[in-house]
Amino acid sequence: MTPTSLAPDQAHTRLHELTVIDVRTPGEYASGHIEGAHNIPLDHLDAALPVLKSAAERGELVVVCASGARSAEACDTLTAHGIPAATLTGGTTAWSRHGHDLHRPADARGVWPMDRQVRFVAGSLILAGLAVGQRRASARWLSVGVAGGLVYSAVSGSCAMARVLAKLPLNQPRATDFDDTLAVLAATGQ
Repeated sequence: MTPTSLAPDQAHTRLHELTVIDVRTPGEYASGHIEGAHNIPLDHLDAALPVLKSAAERGELVVVCASGARSAEACDTLTAHGIPAATLTGGTTAWSRHGHDLHRPADARGVWPMDRQVRFVAGSLILAGLAVGQRRASARWLSVGVAGGLVYSAVSGSCAMARVLAKLPLNQPRATDFDDTLAVLAATGQ
């Protein structure tokens, strides 16, 4: 079984028949998501596998993130567990660029998207390494290490810094939100 993909316009046309799983962090999800999407952060995907398997038996799953990278990773995991799923090509970025609305709850907290968090932290660490490196040359290795990590991230398509940042409290779902999401998926599949 190979994961498939859906273009934003294809998914929009079929939205009423799809179960949308958003694998971004809860903060990213709250900042704007596809109407009706269920938030199951990528680092919580394994805990949701049984419920997602049941939901997939009742209808097609489409997985979404900001750009398509995390949703592709999630689809690979789902496929490895025998759960068919498609990824939304280009993620919510492409979705909104194609003119489709994102739902933004009124009480949403303003958490930056993960790519912005990574750029901020990486840039800050590089600048800190260079600034402290003016006094202690060995501190420049911090800048070298972060820059090397960014290059590796681009080549491999994975990001260790994003995995670490996803564990911060502001990027974690409240237990009740995650449990409620699983309960809704288990009950309806939509």
